Amino acid sequence: MTTLTLAKSLNAGLRASLANDEKVVLLGEDIGALGGVFRVTDGLQAEFGAQRVIDTPLAEAGIVGTAIGLAYRGFRPVVEIQFDGFIYPAFDQIVTQLAKLHYRSRGRVRLPITIRVPFGGGIGAAEHHSESPEAYFAHTAGLRVFACSNPADAYVSIQQAIACDDPVLFFEPKRRYHVKGDVDESSDLADARPLTVAETVVAGSDVTLVTYGALVQTARDAAAAAQEDGVSIEVIDLRSLAPVDYATVAASVRRTGRLVIAHEAQQQGGLGAELVASVVERCFEFLEAAPVRITGHDIPYPAAKLEKHHLPDLDRILDGVDRALGRPNSLSGVEL
Repeated sequence: MTTLTLAKSLNAGLRASLANDEKVVLLGEDIGALGGVFRVTDGLQAEFGAQRVIDTPLAEAGIVGTAIGLAYRGFRPVVEIQFDGFIYPAFDQIVTQLAKLHYRSRGRVRLPITIRVPFGGGIGAAEHHSESPEAYFAHTAGLRVFACSNPADAYVSIQQAIACDDPVLFFEPKRRYHVKGDVDESSDLADARPLTVAETVVAGSDVTLVTYGALVQTARDAAAAAQEDGVSIEVIDLRSLAPVDYATVAASVRRTGRLVIAHEAQQQGGLGAELVASVVERCFEFLEAAPVRITGHDIPYPAAKLEKHHLPDLDRILDGVDRALGRPNSLSGVEL
């Protein structure tokens, strides 16, 4: 085992993919000599050369379009979108071309492209640097959407995404980049948890709490705090946002009878709504209470000084658990 930050574990996973397959190439703004703004690609250009770790112009549509052309010619491009809010200029290339070409060609064309996206808030960044755009892409047929949450999973899953023959939007919680964890760099990908399978990170019996990305650690903290109050929370790290591992989620809800979903993105049209609808379809007769969503507010992402009021935190998640249990609402003081 090696102790690595999440950023370093991604770096190690990218290095392993570059070393194992000469068709893997990295593209992005400032990813070469600088190593990326979060230093995720630090040292890779020096090791593998400028032909495989490519500094690009500031043109996201051009970067993704170039990756599509490279994939047509047999390469496995890995694109870095520098910040989540910068992905929108490439939206047309992603949803109109990348997502559809395999279907349009009746399976003759495969586009094994991984698009890495640092996402979410919590770092006090400027406007356009703290977005949660995952629902746009989870809505788009033809794309796989994944969110890592810890160093060990990031190391393995980035390699799995690159090896996948489908296009993958790979979301990385930027406020967790410096969180450390144990990583087994000798692990065999063949034995690893599949990219599409959720992980139960805390076992529990009273409430199922589903989340992903940066909020997985917050959910773990909530489970620990609730345990002191006699409440047992089962925490599921969704990992794959498209497709969703509903088998794992539904099995948990059938046991607990209650569901709470947490994500940083706004509530309106968010993944939480789809998760609630799909779980209710599968588990209606098992539910003891209405599902609860804990999300960002339905506003443009606020200024850095206000983001702590926008992001779901420990108190808001525990309050959602109380609502699912029919306990007094600690934030409003109103009995629900």
